[in-house]
Amino acid sequence: MAAKKRATSTPKQIADGHATPESRVIELRALIRHHNDRYYADDTPEVSDAEYDALVKELAQLEAEYPHLATADSPTSVVGGGSFTTFAPVVHAVPMTSLDNAMDTDELHAWGERIAKGLDGGSCTYVCELKIDGLAISIRYENGVLVQAATRGDGKVGEDVTANVATIAILPKKLTSNAKTPVPEVLEVRGEVYMSIEAFQRLRAEKEAENVRRAADGRGPLSVPVNPRNAGAGSLRQKDSRITAERDLSLWCYQLGEVRGGPEFTHHHDTLDYLKKLGFPVNPEIRAIASLTEVYSFCDEWKEHRHELPYDIDGVVVKVDDLRQRETLGFTSRAPRWAIAFKFPPEERNTALKDIQVSIGRTGRATPFAVLEPVFVGGSTVSLATLHNRDQVALKDVRPGDTVVVRKAGDVIPEVVGPVLSLRPKKSKPWVFPETCPCSLKSTLVKPDDQADTRCVEPSCPFQRDQRIIHFASRGGMDIEGLGERTVFALSDAGYVADVGDLYFVTVDQLLQLEGFADISAKNLVESILLSRTRPLPKLLTALGIKHLGPAASESLAAEFGTLDAIASASNDQLALVEGVGDVIAQSISSWFAKDENKAIINKLRTAGVDFGRVERSSEPQTLAGKAVVVTGTLASYSRDGAEGAIKARGGKSPGSVSAKTFAVVVGSEPGASKVTKAEQLGIPMLDETAFEHLLATGNLP
Repeated sequence: MAAKKRATSTPKQIADGHATPESRVIELRALIRHHNDRYYADDTPEVSDAEYDALVKELAQLEAEYPHLATADSPTSVVGGGSFTTFAPVVHAVPMTSLDNAMDTDELHAWGERIAKGLDGGSCTYVCELKIDGLAISIRYENGVLVQAATRGDGKVGEDVTANVATIAILPKKLTSNAKTPVPEVLEVRGEVYMSIEAFQRLRAEKEAENVRRAADGRGPLSVPVNPRNAGAGSLRQKDSRITAERDLSLWCYQLGEVRGGPEFTHHHDTLDYLKKLGFPVNPEIRAIASLTEVYSFCDEWKEHRHELPYDIDGVVVKVDDLRQRETLGFTSRAPRWAIAFKFPPEERNTALKDIQVSIGRTGRATPFAVLEPVFVGGSTVSLATLHNRDQVALKDVRPGDTVVVRKAGDVIPEVVGPVLSLRPKKSKPWVFPETCPCSLKSTLVKPDDQADTRCVEPSCPFQRDQRIIHFASRGGMDIEGLGERTVFALSDAGYVADVGDLYFVTVDQLLQLEGFADISAKNLVESILLSRTRPLPKLLTALGIKHLGPAASESLAAEFGTLDAIASASNDQLALVEGVGDVIAQSISSWFAKDENKAIINKLRTAGVDFGRVERSSEPQTLAGKAVVVTGTLASYSRDGAEGAIKARGGKSPGSVSAKTFAVVVGSEPGASKVTKAEQLGIPMLDETAFEHLLATGNLP
């Protein structure tokens, strides 16, 4: 692992005497070639894309600073990961080059300046394409018939994967010529083979289920793909094309290679239109753009909305549109000067798994989590990540001491995707789920045979107690400002609070005994607690933390019964008839209110003056009763919550996704691509903000 640690050193560190430039260059080249073999040949990478890019960038910086160290066979001068012997070699008639990367807008701006200089100050337009996280492919047609498909390989020689590519359903196998769209004698189409997120999740579930069967038979686990890119690449390089056919691969086409006897083009976007007319899948999000300022906006938009797509992207490819200008700009030894890949911040990184511990939630659920060597991923530094449950730890077979893949996408809780098996310590042993709760009571943890979750079933477990109080005070519950986790722990440790009812009897003097409180902050917290007594009934119901009962069902119950006492005294049958409740939630509600400890909590809340019957009823006409209206994008006169609130105030629903039951979709600026696409496919009306106002007022489409 010494080489791994040194891989983060910089040219400045080398200059300061940590290593010689020559030794570091040799080390970097060896590391990069090793990782190329793992990534391209074996489809089992040992480092994340971001870590690999950092190695290549450091090597390029050293070669620029010390030109005498640059060589023709350096990884910075060659394309891809070389050619391999699994399949027959294919020589590319037109080399398949790689792309240089821009990691931020400063580097993208510097590229734009190089373009302007290369064109003697002349202007140009651009084409922006989503950078699909897949595997580059070349597909050759002769007289309209698919004859060969090859991977990029080292840019000059790839591998023949014709039989496997032919299983991709969306790819035309024979091209039809007509007067407007003639088919050339030779047409080479380039694109990206990828696995959709849905197909990846299906494959991963199948692999995990197979591992359960193998474990029952005493056999070792199969490798489970950690992301769609690796799963897609591995599927494309199967020796048996029948296996590839089962993997449901997809394709986006984005470039022409060799063409003989075809039409002449002047701009790149014209070639894409031509490919679409021939029946090739061309990504609908590609845009012709007039300036770098618009390029920045395009990149920012997709960095924000990347997770609304049904496939993974890791950046934006920016290309000069004019083909003559491309000829002027030319190529470096490995990449075109007229294109660059703007990379999004990494959402997967590798780091060390230091320990696996278990947390206990408010319902007693025991959730394993990973204690990690801190790593910057998905826009923040991550040191803890979820492992979901006992079965998932066993299926992933992650162990303390492993190097693991950590993923954090947007606001999603960080998770450990899986181990890098090739880096596992030799004496590693499987992690064993603890048999007792980590709390002071050390009660036995129980896992029913028919459930995935392991639970602490001791009602007096202090961890459950604290989490119930934290949930009660949260924004989705009673929204008590200033009452965070640390304060809850301090209150319970001091013996001031044993359940949520005790919160309303906390005094300023008690708070002043706790670390971090002064007179003003103590008075403010007491005031916030007392203010929460007037929260609406649905908030109170949600805050109580009744198993299975969420905000939507709480709103329905409040509207139907009007008071907490009426809900508590209702029969199972009465509760189950309420929209969104049903038998399971009804039984859970009845069981909760029947327990003596919960009756005591209700009495404390009643004594404290908590309002048991505040139901906010809208004065707006119920124009949208029974209708589902989805909002996507930014509206000028409404926040997202405001728009959804306006819909609900008029009796409608505002779900987060489009379905066949959706009445209309309100589309603002920068809408979610997947929602718009789904609405188009289902023929659901899409409204601008003016039409939305009409819908709110009348309940009818304009």
